[in-house]
Amino acid sequence: MRDKRFYEFVHRQIPVFITLSLAPGLGYLFLGWLNDIFTPAFVWYLLVVAGSVWGITLYRNFDFDTMSEDRRNRWYRHCSWFFYTFFLLWALVFLLYVGQKATNLHYIAIFTEIGASVVASSLLSSDRRLYRPTLYILMVPLIVYFLLIGEWYGYVLSLFACTLTWVLLYAANSSNQLLMQATYQATHDALTGLHNRQYFIEHLQKRMNTLAESGQFSFLLLIDLDHFKTVNDSLGHDIGDQLLKSVVSRLQQHVPDGCLIARLGGDEFIITGSDCVDCETCERNSLEISEQLIARLKETYVVGQHHLYISASIGVSIISANSINANSFIKEADIAMYEVKAKGRDGVFMFNEEMSDRVEKHLEIERLLHFALANEEITLHYQPQFDHSGRIMGAESLVRWNNPELGPISPTQFIPIAEQTGLIIELGNHILETGFRTLRAWRDEGIELEQFSINISMRQFTHQNFVAQVKHLMQRYLDADLVHKLVFEITESIVVEDVNRVILLMKQLKAMGIRFSMDDFGTGYSSLSNLSRLPLDEIKIDRSFVGALSLDEGHRAMVVTILNMASILKLNIVAEGVETAEQLDFLLCHDCKIFQGYFYSKPLPKEAFVHFFRNRPSHGQQAAHPG
Repeated sequence: MRDKRFYEFVHRQIPVFITLSLAPGLGYLFLGWLNDIFTPAFVWYLLVVAGSVWGITLYRNFDFDTMSEDRRNRWYRHCSWFFYTFFLLWALVFLLYVGQKATNLHYIAIFTEIGASVVASSLLSSDRRLYRPTLYILMVPLIVYFLLIGEWYGYVLSLFACTLTWVLLYAANSSNQLLMQATYQATHDALTGLHNRQYFIEHLQKRMNTLAESGQFSFLLLIDLDHFKTVNDSLGHDIGDQLLKSVVSRLQQHVPDGCLIARLGGDEFIITGSDCVDCETCERNSLEISEQLIARLKETYVVGQHHLYISASIGVSIISANSINANSFIKEADIAMYEVKAKGRDGVFMFNEEMSDRVEKHLEIERLLHFALANEEITLHYQPQFDHSGRIMGAESLVRWNNPELGPISPTQFIPIAEQTGLIIELGNHILETGFRTLRAWRDEGIELEQFSINISMRQFTHQNFVAQVKHLMQRYLDADLVHKLVFEITESIVVEDVNRVILLMKQLKAMGIRFSMDDFGTGYSSLSNLSRLPLDEIKIDRSFVGALSLDEGHRAMVVTILNMASILKLNIVAEGVETAEQLDFLLCHDCKIFQGYFYSKPLPKEAFVHFFRNRPSHGQQAAHPG
């Protein structure tokens, strides 16, 4: 089995053989000069030098990471002929010197032939196609020489030479088997018998080099089993392992010839396809194979007494010569696969340039977000909240990020990244502290609000130090009156967490005087039972429902239902995203109390909010404020 280590091993032997030939060869040349056979010895040494130059060329031309499969095979064939040539030269010098009995050079020739045989069996044991012919090239002339002596001891020596040949072959075979076993274990997955990640990356690099020379295309399929962890957790790893073997069996049955399957780890498998002459054909073939595999993998599995059903998510990446790094294509397929996961699993998605740009921007946002707070790029804007008479009764603080390189970045882009990376903890603390300072400063300036809302992310809320941090900031910036104006806005996704723990945290904060609002209500995971259990004070109708009031009877019915529900549960209700007088009239007619949206005002910087507050009449509905 030829992998990178095999070729590198063969490559390292070239200078060893050159050294073992040039240096002792000088000794043979000197002995030939002393014993009047200098000319044939000199010709022989010239052949050794020529072979060495050939070997140096082979050594310098080797570059595993850039060589295609064909180039690597040609290189290996040349190396094989190089080794054969050198040992033929040693067999030749044996024939040249073994007849010099008068000067006892035949003893040196015999010893050299045996020594060369030992070297061949040791250094070439990684490939039986090298050491077997080489041993015969070296030992057969020796055996024949002993037989031609014609004396009894010659027959004995011939028998000993045959025995030595068998021993050398046995030792080389044993070493070769151990090497093959070690190589197999290093390149295969123990459970499924498939190639592992290490082998696959080397294989993929070879394919890329080949495609670079041919100008063709291939594809990569990254397969992740959906909900496989549930099988392991509920039925045990033994059942999970048997299920994986069944999956592998189906893959092997339905993957076309010319494709290679490997297990990356866990329940992830990866497949390379056959070569295609153009990109369109490659895309079409990859999607056809993916759809067939998804259909086959979804069929019921019978493992022991269990009938199991799983699906798969497949990410596709087209392999070409555009990248020098095999891992980049695996990453592309991985990104495409997670796109399937995000869209509900059980499907196929092909990596494309749009996705690539989005990922690059995501990484750039993540990189720059680490420095945003230190560079004072994060600010808060405040959107006024109005009662039915048009009076400003509250405000919601909204985070904004303006980066010198990227410009203004939407919270819908950087907040999820902050949550994924854990930066939301530091960012959330900054938002809390800034909001608390602003609330206190406004009260000191005579700006009285009934409530002041701050958005709290799920990861921030469930962090172990959140309650302590809130308490510390309250003691530093707020008094009891200001604390009772605070409203923490949480989203419906928070009920995905441990509901009992969430309720406990909410009660601890409510004991300090903080109120809670359910943001974007109607778009997430809340059930009526969870809503009644959570100690909420307010719910906010999502802007998507408000925006569709004039278009969709279903959304109007949904809004009315939410308003009635809030009334039954004795909760305040805020309609966000109010943009037209028609929307406002509908909400007023159905007894909504608090309004927020561009009909009144867009989110404003701190100073602009103060100006807007002081210059707005206390009562009466106002004309739209497009901002």
